Amino acid sequence: MSALETEIDELWERKQNDDVSADTAGEAEYATLDAFLDALEDGEIRAAEKRGGEWEANEWVKKGILLNFGLRSIEPSEYGGVTYNDVLPLADSSDYGDRGSRNTPDGTVVRRGANVGSDCILMSPAFVNIGARVGDGTLIDSCDTVGSCAQIGDNVKLGANLLIGGILEPVENAPVIVEDNVSLGAGCRVTSGFIVGENSVVGENTLLTPRIPVYDLVEEEVLYGELPADRRAFTRFVESSIGDHDLFDGGAYKPAVVATDLETETLEATEREDALRE
Repeated sequence: MSALETEIDELWERKQNDDVSADTAGEAEYATLDAFLDALEDGEIRAAEKRGGEWEANEWVKKGILLNFGLRSIEPSEYGGVTYNDVLPLADSSDYGDRGSRNTPDGTVVRRGANVGSDCILMSPAFVNIGARVGDGTLIDSCDTVGSCAQIGDNVKLGANLLIGGILEPVENAPVIVEDNVSLGAGCRVTSGFIVGENSVVGENTLLTPRIPVYDLVEEEVLYGELPADRRAFTRFVESSIGDHDLFDGGAYKPAVVATDLETETLEATEREDALRE
């Protein structure tokens, strides 16, 4: 256990026992919280990690994020000529250029405590929340939201107008995971701790959530909460259990996700996009 983890755990216990609050927190508490946010931004700690082939939340990291909300006061700040009110400032992006990353102006917002890697592209308006990790070479397109603690891998492409949901509580729950080399089409939604396996390509406007089944035609099984690696996925509608109800003339249907092998033309299209970006 690191010294920082010990300090966060102790501060969490104090907060739970009402021994410290936003009104009573002082220099020592804020020093711990600031060091924690620096470690998040530098990628030294993460909200979730893969262990033994399974993604697990780092509970103490999520506790540290919640402490930053619970022990700080709301303060006014300026961004783009507009005053906003929050407990956290925005991340300092002045070193992005040094590592080959760019965030376009007019609305690209990275909150303090988010980790953005090298050679990334963040198109405005986009929002990356605290605890999120954006891997090297990843594209965050216009109108995208990357929620709190979401873990986005290397060389991922997030299409425009896309939502990656955030999970802070309960602290033991793993956040949304998008593994390396994934391409998510415009308008996709990934929520509630769903895991998108590496190298997968997901069609536009697909909703990935544990409540919607994934029909994996490769292994011929129905999955919930995950899309396996190396899949091409898209939305289809399957007959509902109330399909023959009198209220539904012609039958009722519910959404599902169908996963197949990656098709040659899909891979070629991805390779063409890579060539254009280079």
